[in-house]
Amino acid sequence: MTKLFIRKARIQDVKQIHALLMHCARSEFLLPRSYNQLYSHLRDFFVLAEHDAPGIRGCCALSICWEDIAEIRSLAVNEDIQKQGWGGKLVEACLSDAVTLGIFRVFTLTYRPHFFERLGFVPVEKEKLPQKVWADCINCPKFPECDENALIMEM
Repeated sequence: MTKLFIRKARIQDVKQIHALLMHCARSEFLLPRSYNQLYSHLRDFFVLAEHDAPGIRGCCALSICWEDIAEIRSLAVNEDIQKQGWGGKLVEACLSDAVTLGIFRVFTLTYRPHFFERLGFVPVEKEKLPQKVWADCINCPKFPECDENALIMEM
C-alpha cells in the first residue's frame, strides 16, 4: 500500500488537482475550478500525495478573503480513500496555515455541512460573509441562488 502525506502543492500538481476537482464537480460535491484559478492560487493548496508515486489523492485550499477571515475551499479526496480521515487532515493543514498567518476566523461553503461540523465549524448565515460574496460569489454561475451551506470556525 502506498504511503500518503500532506504537503504544499507544486506546479506539477495542477493538472491532477484540476482532474480531481472536475470529477468532484461533476458529482456536484463542489464547484469547478479553472486551470487559470488553480495556477493563480496554487500557493493556497495543500495536496495529499503519494510517497513513492507522482499521484495526488486529495487537495484542499485556504483562500484569504480579508485581513481577518479566510475560506477553506476545493476540498476533495479520491473516493477509494474516503472515510479514512484524510479530508479532516487536509482541513487541519489549512487551519494551521491560517493560524500561522494570524487569521483566526475561517469559513467554508459546502454541500457537506456535517463533515465540517464534526471538525468544529458551526453554521453561519451567508450574509455574515460579505467579503466572500463580493470576492467570488458574484462570479459564480449559481449566484444569487447559492445552494451551499455556510459554516465558520473561530479559533
